[in-house]
Amino acid sequence: MQSAIPSQLSLAHRSGSLQESFAGKTLPVIGATAFVAACAHISLPLPFTPIPLTLQNFAVILVGMALGPVAGFSAMILYLAEGALGLPVFTPSGGPPGMAHLLGPNGGFLFSYPLAAAAAGWVVRALQPVTLRFRSALVAATAATLPIFLLGTGWFAYYAHHSLSATWSLAVVPFIPGEIVKIIAAAGIFSSVQRWRRS
Repeated sequence: MQSAIPSQLSLAHRSGSLQESFAGKTLPVIGATAFVAACAHISLPLPFTPIPLTLQNFAVILVGMALGPVAGFSAMILYLAEGALGLPVFTPSGGPPGMAHLLGPNGGFLFSYPLAAAAAGWVVRALQPVTLRFRSALVAATAATLPIFLLGTGWFAYYAHHSLSATWSLAVVPFIPGEIVKIIAAAGIFSSVQRWRRS
């Protein structure tokens, strides 16, 4: 009887640790989707293109670096699922809610987010042992921007039947200055938080 008590205590401890571990992994992922959704609603429609200027990319990059490749990828899959179900997580000016938004002109940008978050998380962790925090974050944020532009502009060209030059002028050139600012801001915030946590 006495030996059963420590066994039960051990089982209860393991169960508690499992619940804490599950909550510890799940809550940041859910919080990340809320953060990206909030940044998606900070948008500026542009009169010459159906693609609005938003803070989504900044949020996706920061989430990827903060959570890591696996959790960042999972968070963005959950974000897309929330949007597909009709939750108001996408940019309001980007089109109708739900699946129609995912299949609209901005769909390629949205579908790139899991890859972008995974790239940001993987690159920043791979480079941190060999270079400065800010420099590794800067490279990671830049690397994460590549799939966003590649998939986003590729889908936009296919959806709108635009030529390469038209796609370049409508979906790339107007956004380059803003993307540079977002990359630097994401890298700066991430490296500052890392420095603060380790101090």
